[in-house]
Amino acid sequence: MKQTISLQIIAVGFYVAILTSFVAGSSVYSQTRSLSEPVRINIDFNKNKGPMKPIWAFFGYDEPNYTYMKDGKKLLTEIAQLSKVPVNVRAHSLLVTGDGKPALKWGSTNVYTEDANGSPVYSWKIIDSIFDTYITRGMKPIAQIGFMPEALSVKPQPYNHQWVPGQKTASIASGWAYPPKDYVKFANLVYEWVKHSVARYGKAEVESWYWELWNEPNIHYWQGTTEEYIKLYDYTADAVKRALPTAKVGGPEVTGPGSEDASTFMIAFLDHVTKGKNYVTGKIGSPIDLITFHAKGAPTLVNGMVQMNVGKQLRDIDQGFKIVSSYPSLKHLPIIIGESDPEGCAACSEDFHPQNAYRNGTMYSSYTAASFARKYELADDRKVNLLGAVTWAFEFEDQPWFRGFRDLATNGVDKPVLNVFRMFGMMHGNRAEIKQNLSYDFRSVRDSSVRGSKPDINAIAAKDDRTATVMVWNYHDNNDLTKPASPVTIEMNGIPTGKVMMRHYRIDQKFSNSYEVWKGMGSPKAPSPAQVEELEKAGQLQLYTSPEWVTVKNGQLNVKMELPVQAVSLVQYSW
Repeated sequence: MKQTISLQIIAVGFYVAILTSFVAGSSVYSQTRSLSEPVRINIDFNKNKGPMKPIWAFFGYDEPNYTYMKDGKKLLTEIAQLSKVPVNVRAHSLLVTGDGKPALKWGSTNVYTEDANGSPVYSWKIIDSIFDTYITRGMKPIAQIGFMPEALSVKPQPYNHQWVPGQKTASIASGWAYPPKDYVKFANLVYEWVKHSVARYGKAEVESWYWELWNEPNIHYWQGTTEEYIKLYDYTADAVKRALPTAKVGGPEVTGPGSEDASTFMIAFLDHVTKGKNYVTGKIGSPIDLITFHAKGAPTLVNGMVQMNVGKQLRDIDQGFKIVSSYPSLKHLPIIIGESDPEGCAACSEDFHPQNAYRNGTMYSSYTAASFARKYELADDRKVNLLGAVTWAFEFEDQPWFRGFRDLATNGVDKPVLNVFRMFGMMHGNRAEIKQNLSYDFRSVRDSSVRGSKPDINAIAAKDDRTATVMVWNYHDNNDLTKPASPVTIEMNGIPTGKVMMRHYRIDQKFSNSYEVWKGMGSPKAPSPAQVEELEKAGQLQLYTSPEWVTVKNGQLNVKMELPVQAVSLVQYSW
């Protein structure tokens, strides 16, 4: 037995204590002042809560042309490498008319134009560049069918918006957001796209994709009516299935099912696909292989401090699940939360939206850990088939360092939030039971968010034949980093007896945090090559301590740690 005793240093008006203690068969970590009440988490790996589906392995972004640019390719490579299974990628504007030059909240492929006689002209060059980038990395596109080509729009002008941060996002709605003037021509475009994809990538590959129509048709992204969207869905789904009968297609990608307009739209859509008259075939119902919707939180500023609202996002998710579960013929279908984020505009920087200041640091990473864990539990509670939740965050090419976009990396340097997904990438097998005797459970977070005097300190755990993993977070809606760290004891049962290798990874102010390193450099606007190299290293997931062998007795193992505010730890045991 070994024990380390740290000196307690008494200063004027406060105490700084570095605590180190020991539990048999475990290692103990303590590097942060702790005056908080101890938290005890009990995990039983013998009790199976269902598969640890990789619902986190889904990402998306507005600007599709960033895909094949230098930092876009680098980030996609890293995203593909962090996952044992193929990562799914969703992007907007895949059918938009233009020269392929990216801008904020804009992209184009010029896939469809017409000649002087009004006949279709198809060009697959740009869209192939996008999908080739995914496929060569083993990724799977969620092929978003949208938006409207200029030549097909019922109101084509103005077409290319000129949005910049600070403007209202509704101002982006222009000619691309309208219904087609010819539904048959639009359907033929979809048919040719699917056929081209099969010819280029093979039938088996395309069968593994999901196809979907449009984005957030209940708000400014769709300038038609609900019924016009439903009509377009019938033409689109029919075209997809004509080109590849085994293809998977779905919708409606509404945003915010907790709101009346979104729930009304979603119900109208699901009513139609189950019992409505199909606009193309005249028969009852429409093809549907997956159901999609969006869910967002709502951060605000309270006395100059960022206050998140994870409860709002979870209520949207829960309402979406509730709607799906009310349809007996649909509740078994996979659900993809097509955008699942702390708020609604990735390109709205903190320059004009100070409530978005959570994005560069550890608040984004702890929020992500806490919210994803509750998505599993909400799906379990509603008995629906959650396949994935798309994190709408990518990168913004050639922008100022750490500008405050909702992104995973800045100028090729990973932000702390990306390391949460690296942690999830190490969690396999089945989810283990965690006793819900802590300050918050998924219902209380859903109903009231995390606004009480205590933080949300909880965990998600998984086990397969060779590993057991525990992710634990210290989250609160209030971004008050002056709060002391919390002592946490994790008591585990169901790990094989004997020697196991333990690795402890951490995201906090000191570990796996390129943002704090950049600030420590003086926040350089143009870091030197040596500084960039240092930032790249700081952006990777880091071990909290050296790996070590620990002894498990009778299947039981305890570990203690000091967990700072907005920190996330992953403890991995392998044998």
